[in-house]
Amino acid sequence: MIAGVLVDSFLSAVLGIVKYTADPLGTLPAITYWLLGGLGSVRVHDLLPLGIASGVGLTFFLLARWRLNLLTLADQEGEALGVRVRQTRFLVVGMGTLLVASAVSVSGMVGWVGLLVPHAARAVVGPDYARLLPAAAGLGAALVVLLDTIARTLLTAEIPLGVLTGLLGAPLFLVLFLRFLRERGGWR
Repeated sequence: MIAGVLVDSFLSAVLGIVKYTADPLGTLPAITYWLLGGLGSVRVHDLLPLGIASGVGLTFFLLARWRLNLLTLADQEGEALGVRVRQTRFLVVGMGTLLVASAVSVSGMVGWVGLLVPHAARAVVGPDYARLLPAAAGLGAALVVLLDTIARTLLTAEIPLGVLTGLLGAPLFLVLFLRFLRERGGWR
């Protein structure tokens, strides 16, 4: 957790330097738009590379679904059942990074979807990754399309999608966190 805070702080400072030195009429608005996230600037030629990256990543996860189920066990149990836990985790993080990076490169910073949607999908279909992966992918896509539609039609000006997901995601995450604390007996 401390490492995440340190990396976030350092990269926020680097981003601050980039924004400070950016052309205020051309580059700075593009940076700001990307940081707020949205689908308004997505073009047809963006879809092929995104589709390839998504296809590779989703295919990997669907093929590795039984390994993902075993990764939920203790490391020794996973190893005993034939999973190379360390290598599998490395591949899972790498493929997850590919999926997130490809989506962010097209849409900008649209947060909370990847954190909340898997929890919602797990509540509906259970923890088995054979059902959870397709459900989370479909639910995530449907949520983004729905929120993008709301972002474009709610006001006369388009609300950045990342702002809308943040307004929805932070309170929902708080509810999940409070439920987690209640189930675990409160603060420890």
